[in-house]
This record gives sequence, C-alpha cells and structure tokens, in this order.
Amino acid sequence: MRDLKYLQYLEDLLQQANNKLIEKAREDGKVCVAYTCENVPEPLLNLDGAVSIRLHAPNTGSMDIATYYMTNLLCEPSRALLERAIEGGFNFADCVITPDGCTMMNRAVENMELLHTMGAGNPNFFHEYMEIAFKNTQNDVNLSVLQCSNHILKPLHEKYGIDISDAAIRKAVAEHNKVCALIRAIGEFRKEANPRITGYEFHVFCLATYVCPKYLLVDILEETLEELKTREPDAKNPWRARVLVVGSEMDDSGFIKLIEEQGAFVCADRFCFGSYPGREPIVLTEDEDALTQVCRHYIQHCQCPRMMSMDKVYGRKQYVADLAKEYGADGVIYEQVKFCDPWAYERTLGSSMLQLDFGYPVLSVDRPYNIASSAGQMRTRVQAFVESIEIKKLQQRGGKA
Repeated sequence: MRDLKYLQYLEDLLQQANNKLIEKAREDGKVCVAYTCENVPEPLLNLDGAVSIRLHAPNTGSMDIATYYMTNLLCEPSRALLERAIEGGFNFADCVITPDGCTMMNRAVENMELLHTMGAGNPNFFHEYMEIAFKNTQNDVNLSVLQCSNHILKPLHEKYGIDISDAAIRKAVAEHNKVCALIRAIGEFRKEANPRITGYEFHVFCLATYVCPKYLLVDILEETLEELKTREPDAKNPWRARVLVVGSEMDDSGFIKLIEEQGAFVCADRFCFGSYPGREPIVLTEDEDALTQVCRHYIQHCQCPRMMSMDKVYGRKQYVADLAKEYGADGVIYEQVKFCDPWAYERTLGSSMLQLDFGYPVLSVDRPYNIASSAGQMRTRVQAFVESIEIKKLQQRGGKA
C-alpha cells in the first residue's frame, strides 16, 4: 500500500513528549493540562483556552534515577514518567491532574511535585489529585462530579480564567466527539478482510489524539479519512491471523509493529491509549447538566480493572469477546506492562475466561514499557502464537490449506 500522507509526520511527533504541536498550542496561548490516566474526563481538560496532554515517555532508556526514588518494584510507566519529568521533558505543562487510578502513578506524580520537576517561573502552576469511583452507582457519579469540580474545573478557572460553564463543557464535548468520530471511522477500515490500514498505522493516529492538542489534529484526521476511502490494499492479503490486543498502558507503537511484523494483523485495540473505550463519543441531553452526564459516561464506559463491582469484572471480559467478534479476531493478546498490579490480576482472569468461556486462543504476556529492550523474546512468543492459530484453522478445515 502507498504510505499515508501524515504517517511519517505523526511518527516523528510521537518521538518526543514535548512535540511540535504542543509548542504550537503554547504559541497560541493555550493552557497545557497534563494528565496521567484514562479515568480523567478529557473534555473537562479541553475547555476553551486549554488543551489536554496525556503524559508519556517515548524511547525510554535508563530509569535509574526514578528507581532510586520509587524502587524497582513499581511499574515501568510510572518510573519512566518520573525519569522524563526529572530530565525536564514535561516542562510544557501548566498543571498536572492525576487520579488515584493506581498507587504507583500517584507516587510518580507526588515525586514530580516534591522534586519541583515542572512549573518553574509559572506562579499559577498546580498539581491536583483526584479520588476515583470503584463502582457504577449514582453515589459514584456524585463523587466524580465533586472531584472534577474541585480538582479540575475550580483550579483551571481560578488559576487561568478558563470558562467552566455548562455551555463551555457542552462545546468541549462536541469537539471531543468530533475527534472520536474521526478515529472510529478510520478504525472501521480494520474490519475489512484485506484491510487498507494496518493496526500500527491506526495506533499512531489514535495515540496522537492523546498526546497532542486535539484541535490541531482535526484537519489531519479528516484528510486521512478521505485518503483511506480510495486507498487500495495490497493485492495479496499479507496477514496470517487477526488479533485483538487487550491490556494496560500502551503508548509504545513499536509493540504493535512487532506483532504485525510476525504476520498478525492487530484488528482492534482495547487498552489504555486505545480507541476502545477511550474514543467512545459522549451523548449529552438537555435535561441534565453536562458535567454530571460527562462523569456518568466515564463511569459507565470505564473498562479499567480498578472498577471492582462484579458487573464490571465480568462485563470487561464480555466487552473483549464482543470486540473480537465484531472485528473478526482469530485470537486475543492480553498484555500487561511489567509490575502493573491491576492488570496482572485482570490478565490472569481475562486470559482464562476468553479461552474457556468464549473459545478464543489467547497469548498472555507481560512486557517492558519500551518493547525495544526485549524485542527478541516477544517476537518469538508472537510467532508461536500465530503458528498455533494457523494450526487451529487447518484443524477446523480438516487439514485442508
């Protein structure tokens, strides 16, 4: 297939946490609101005059300094972010908002604050920590409204004069939904028997919507969607299997590329930084305030393993099975970044249930934050998984190729 026009441009952007689009947003006078977890409602960080930037640490190497402060028993993403903050890689941020999605990420941001890694020369800079619900009840919605009011809206308004009215929130949701609709439309092409976009290409575009200002990506996404409508796939389908990737924080597109280099097409994504459920449009009505509806949406659609009610625990496995069926996956790869406790339990339970209850072949792996550090071992495991799927297909056809 011919290269997508903006693929190389976005690949280059994603090599830096402080990329050129962030610099452009700052030149435009935008307040850069850094955050660390999918449980923070993005539209509330993208009110007029503000842009959300989810922190990530591309091309992470040594994490020795962060490990000194946090020990080597905490997850690699939290240490990678602290290391990058100490290096000065997040100096673009005008504030940092983090939820208690997990203790490890909270600990990383606490160290960023204690070490004064950001905000030099900015008297309005602030850190905020949010309590997050564990269940899907009205009490949890009420808690989320209170937390978002106190730790997002109030400080943004008081420190930077951001408009936090109901009308402003509705406008931000509409802009958020536009980006979600474009990403989902681009992702729909992955359902094709011979797809005209690879899983790696899609992940690059999707990841950019988390770590770059969204308003600067709309034109790129619209043009890419039109480009895909006339893009011709390779005459011969190069894929040996179709896999759904499920799991924890995934801002390393190299992992998706590694999977596809072994002949497994990544047909859908259910992980942090992915399009499911993170790019689900938010439906608002006029009979209730926008803030409450946004908070309810995030609680109801949350697929994070920190949600512990039984309907959520079993619902997450059904959600994966439904995605696998919708996108025609032959198997599922459950991935967990090293030392991520919530996903360690989720991966164990999910891997078993997807095989026993839904009949999908599953590859269960833990991985480093930067896959380049152990690419050889992972490549071997994916190759073996692809071969096992091919053998299963042969058996189902009675041994006929």
